[in-house]
Amino acid sequence: MSSSISLRHLRHLSTTTAKSTLSISKAKSKLRTEYDPDKALQIYSSVSQHYSSPTLSRYAQDLTVRRLAKSHRFADIESFIESHKNDPKITQEPFLSTLIRSYGRAGMFDQALRTFDQMDQLGTPRTAISFNTLLSACNDSKHFDRVPQLFDEIPSKHGVSPDKVSYGILIKSYCAADKPDKAMETLRLMEEKGIEITAVTFTTIFNALYKKGNGEEAEKLWDEMVKKGVAVDAAAYNVKIMYVHGGSAGNVQALIEEMANAGLKPDTISYNYLMTCYCRNGMMEEAFKVYEGLEGNACNPNAATFRTLIFYLCKSEDYDKAYEVFKRSVEVHKIPDFNTMKYLVEGLVKKKKMKEAKGLIRTIKKKFPPNVLVAWKKLEQGLGLASSDTDASSVADEEAKEATT
Repeated sequence: MSSSISLRHLRHLSTTTAKSTLSISKAKSKLRTEYDPDKALQIYSSVSQHYSSPTLSRYAQDLTVRRLAKSHRFADIESFIESHKNDPKITQEPFLSTLIRSYGRAGMFDQALRTFDQMDQLGTPRTAISFNTLLSACNDSKHFDRVPQLFDEIPSKHGVSPDKVSYGILIKSYCAADKPDKAMETLRLMEEKGIEITAVTFTTIFNALYKKGNGEEAEKLWDEMVKKGVAVDAAAYNVKIMYVHGGSAGNVQALIEEMANAGLKPDTISYNYLMTCYCRNGMMEEAFKVYEGLEGNACNPNAATFRTLIFYLCKSEDYDKAYEVFKRSVEVHKIPDFNTMKYLVEGLVKKKKMKEAKGLIRTIKKKFPPNVLVAWKKLEQGLGLASSDTDASSVADEEAKEATT
């Protein structure tokens, strides 16, 4: 298929029902594991007319846009999203908000703002729903300094009333812009206005305070949150853990136990920090035990789990075990980034594990988008692993099977 989307094909996506259809659950599963943007579009087109809720539609749309963005196909993203404005559901605010959200996820804020401005023309009502989506799109596009401006201008211009979510997004923008003092001012303003302050908002601020080295102020804010009766959640504890995990593993373990004693369930992020702490201190056996114990703790490894463990296993030159972890990451569709995989394949070649190195690269080629494969091709040639088309076709399929089982 061509690297760009034809307008005819896009109109087809938005106005007709595809001949072959997938169930919603099957489509979600396929989209999570499909990295080719054109194939992701095909999956989307087979189900987009059959979603019964904006939430389900948003999920599929976001994944499709993400695949296109990774391949830097921004013109195609715009054509794809704009085609949805012909849908009769465009007059429904939640539906239109998914378009604003997708533009934000792609870093295309000007298009997101244009879509918000078109709501009168499209006959779509504005409430805090679309307003909050626009503010989030601004944050997602890294235009943190524009959020306060929009927060001030849009309510008076369009008669939209900010809610607790709006203020939370504003606070997030201040924290992302390294302005926790402005975030604290906004927090006090919310208190004056009687606007509910959620645990997410508190957590966002004390994360920024910790990041800026103001641990004492962060602890004061934690105490204030508890005093106000705001329910402390796992995400809040994970922020604390994040800022101690570079030190003693005992401190991390103590916080995890504190979480459990408070009736909270430590999650994958919690255990990742503990695992990373062990790795940083050269305690690889203990780190591997944490990894192997995730399932017993009702947690699943995520991309960060595999990235961290493979990196430190390579650093300790345990390439065999790192390769086994890589194969597990393939099984659960959580393959680490290029730099981590580069470290592993170089180590396998160094240890003369050529079969494993070739198997890894064969698998990567099936899983990563074209723009990443260019870098892999260069690496493959540099390591002397590149094969001619004839040679490649004669390589036993067991190599690919080994890398994925």
